[in-house]
Amino acid sequence: MSVSYQYKDAVIKASPFFDERPDESAVSVLVIHNISLPPGQFGTKGIEQLFTGTLDPDEHPFYAEIAHLRVSAHCVIRRDGTVEQYVPFNKRAWHAGVSSFQGRQKCNDFAIGIELEGTDEQPYTEAQYQSLEAVSAQIISLYPAITLGRIVGHNDIAPGRKTDPGVAFNWAGYRQSLSQYMKG
Repeated sequence: MSVSYQYKDAVIKASPFFDERPDESAVSVLVIHNISLPPGQFGTKGIEQLFTGTLDPDEHPFYAEIAHLRVSAHCVIRRDGTVEQYVPFNKRAWHAGVSSFQGRQKCNDFAIGIELEGTDEQPYTEAQYQSLEAVSAQIISLYPAITLGRIVGHNDIAPGRKTDPGVAFNWAGYRQSLSQYMKG
C-alpha cells in the first residue's frame, strides 16, 4: 500500500522552502499557526506569494519587511475551508522558527505546521475547523506519535515570540472533534 504525504483534498502549491527531515520517523508534534497578508486581510495572494518566494516588497508596506523571509508551512487553510499544501508532510517545512517543545529545540525537525488564514482575535470559520479536523485526522493516521497533548499552538513552542493561533482559536472544540481519531 502506497502512503501519501499530501492531504487528499489539497490544492498543491509547491514551496521551495523545505528540506529533508533529520529523522522522518520522529514526527510527533502538530503546530497550529495563523497568518494573514497583509495583516488582517483575507483572500489575498500574499500567503501563497510568501510561501513560494514570490512576494513583491512594493505591493504593500508590510511586504517590504517580510519579502526576504524563507518560510513555509505544510498546509494553509483558507477562510472558506480550502486546504492549500505547500510542503509534503514527510518533508521539513520552515514554519516554527526558533522553538522548543518539552525541552527539544528546532521543532521544524519533528513537527508539522498548519496555518489558518486568520488573526489572533478574529474567530475562525466553521469551514476552517472542519478542514483542520480532516487534515489533522490524516496527519494523525500517518504519525500516531501525535497525541492530543502534542498538538500545540505556535505560541506554545515559541512563547514570548509568537502569539498564534491566538485567543480566538477554539482549542476545546478542536480537541473534542479530534478525540475520535486518537488511539488509546
